Amino acid sequence: MKIKQSEKKALKAAGHNLKPVITIGINGLSESLLSEFEKTIDHHELIKIRIRISDKSSRKELIEELCDKSKSQIVSTVGSTAIVYRKNPKSQKKFF
Repeated sequence: MKIKQSEKKALKAAGHNLKPVITIGINGLSESLLSEFEKTIDHHELIKIRIRISDKSSRKELIEELCDKSKSQIVSTVGSTAIVYRKNPKSQKKFF
């Protein structure tokens, strides 16, 4: 499911005040990190992630790989922080 530009704008605004709940370190995407990410994104739908890797292209590849594996979507990336969204059909939350 592709997010429309207007929806992306609303999600970006909602994610602005969030604190990072997942931190990806130099170990990358371990099984425990993926498991924790799945639980967190199911519960919150919109989360902020901090990536502790200095190389810009590696950060981009890592966040894209995470989104591919979890079927979530990147809303925004700024520096070492990314906002990620995945709709939970059981949730009553409305972002847009």
